[in-house]
Amino acid sequence: LIEKFNTQKKPIAFVCHAPAALKDVKNEDGTRLVKGKKVTGFSNHEEAAVGLTEVVPILVEDMLIENGGHYSNADAWQAYALQDGNLITGQNPASSELVAEKLLDALK
Repeated sequence: LIEKFNTQKKPIAFVCHAPAALKDVKNEDGTRLVKGKKVTGFSNHEEAAVGLTEVVPILVEDMLIENGGHYSNADAWQAYALQDGNLITGQNPASSELVAEKLLDALK
């Protein structure tokens, strides 16, 4: 579904741990969807702060970087969202409103 939305240039948005769903998502040419894109998601620092680094199956920050994304983040727990083309990502729950605003703008 994510790949289909991307192919159709529909906006796709993810907040906090949700960018983990992008792990195996590819473009039509077989490259990773996040490759070369500005992205964010729950940071390794935030994961460590809540004591879940050894619990979660994927560290979102690491996965986005490993898949070629240009990862960046704000300070822990601060609202931060990025949009690169039709892909919208937010760092943490505090970023939900920013992501929603970007998504609404993209749908106009």
